[in-house]
Amino acid sequence: MIKTIQFEINGKPAELTLDPNTILMWAIRNDLKLTGTKFGCGMGFCGACTVIMDGEPVRSCMLPLSDVAGKKLLTIEGLEQDGLLHPIQKAFVEHDALQCGFCTPGMIMKIYSLLIVNPEPTRQEVLDALAENYCRCSAYKQIIQAVQTAGKEMMKGGVKV
Repeated sequence: MIKTIQFEINGKPAELTLDPNTILMWAIRNDLKLTGTKFGCGMGFCGACTVIMDGEPVRSCMLPLSDVAGKKLLTIEGLEQDGLLHPIQKAFVEHDALQCGFCTPGMIMKIYSLLIVNPEPTRQEVLDALAENYCRCSAYKQIIQAVQTAGKEMMKGGVKV
């Protein structure tokens, strides 16, 4: 069965006419052509597919498209504004926290949700937030530094979220 699903993605209205059981991650990548969201494990364990839905991080590989009807989604592409990287993206680059880069979009989206509620996380709070996002390159030291730098930058610059 095909159905039209309407939602918002990265601040813009979107409408997809697909099987409502289509996995959100595939709709984002294949139909909306936003390829920053990655397919990792396909079982919700690795976090590479993390996007923000109505302010909360979700695993897009586990959600049917029908679950996003009327919702607001944010992907890694939506963080950049007017050609400028978001402070989290910028800090990941500055601290070399992206290495191979495959897990980076999911990590950044998870960190985005953390920094909105806690712009000054401790090392342990960052580790706890990322406990279910895996980096095979083991760039965790640089990731923690990037998160703490980004939080300070967001507070200083009054970054709009």
